[in-house]
Amino acid sequence: MTNPRESASGASRATVVLRDVARHYGAVHAVDGVSLQMHAGEMFGLIGHNGAGKSTLFRMMLGLVPASRGTIEIDGAAVGTAAFRAARRRIGYLPENLVLYDNLNGLETLRFFARLKGADAQDCPALLERFGLAHAAQRPVREYSKGMRQRLGFAQALLGAPRVLFLDEPSNGLDPLALRDVHAILREQKEAGVTIVITSHILSELQERVDRLALLANGRVQAMGTVDALRGRHKLPLQLRVRIVPGTLPVIRRRLESLPEVGLRGTGLEFRLDCPRETKMTLVGLLADCIDDLRIDEPTLEDVFFGAEPRHAVH
Repeated sequence: MTNPRESASGASRATVVLRDVARHYGAVHAVDGVSLQMHAGEMFGLIGHNGAGKSTLFRMMLGLVPASRGTIEIDGAAVGTAAFRAARRRIGYLPENLVLYDNLNGLETLRFFARLKGADAQDCPALLERFGLAHAAQRPVREYSKGMRQRLGFAQALLGAPRVLFLDEPSNGLDPLALRDVHAILREQKEAGVTIVITSHILSELQERVDRLALLANGRVQAMGTVDALRGRHKLPLQLRVRIVPGTLPVIRRRLESLPEVGLRGTGLEFRLDCPRETKMTLVGLLADCIDDLRIDEPTLEDVFFGAEPRHAVH
């Protein structure tokens, strides 16, 4: 069977294409010349400070706000055309602040969204089950917790088997168990060839999930690529956490004189070494007989995003 992510030529199919897209509000350039491609079966992350242009870009891709310049195509249809009105039924969207009718119950809510989208309402009970809400199908939404509302939002986004999913801060209100289940569902969507465009302030979550990401600032793309590629581009050091063999600190200090680019800090037997990526193997070989235990931490997405001295997660 042909993989839906691939065209006849074997190349991944671009389902979201932005060409020199801009949105101006008078003198304010909320989005200013963004060109991006997102592919079938890809999870693509958008990150940036508040006001960077992420929300405006989302609204333009959804056809809610017209572009001042440039073109946007979603699943082969240009945004703003008659063809796009039909294509919108193949788009799923979870907004950051989901608004629901509190007087409706969970099942009625999904059926309401299904009618709006032209989706089969018979799929609603199965979607509630899939997101762990079958037990609350007849409960008014006003009685739902924040996490339950978010899961209901995910369920409505999957109505009609969308080809493109836009998820704006999707982790809002989800506990770790619900988050695990949602990510499992998103993996299934990716494997089925769905394009997932996601924005999140929880950068550590994105770095483990996305295939590629774009960093936005002042309405422009400042950097784009895989997390590893962005780490390499910014030349952020690795951090080695080591427990040393008692009595070997003087030996370690002498040996590190040949690697002045490596920083050593710590006390007792616990030390951290900041090390350029290309020096890693040399350093490990140099100190192997002095180390009882070793852990290597990659720069986090926060390090790349903030451009500051790396701040590594403590596990």
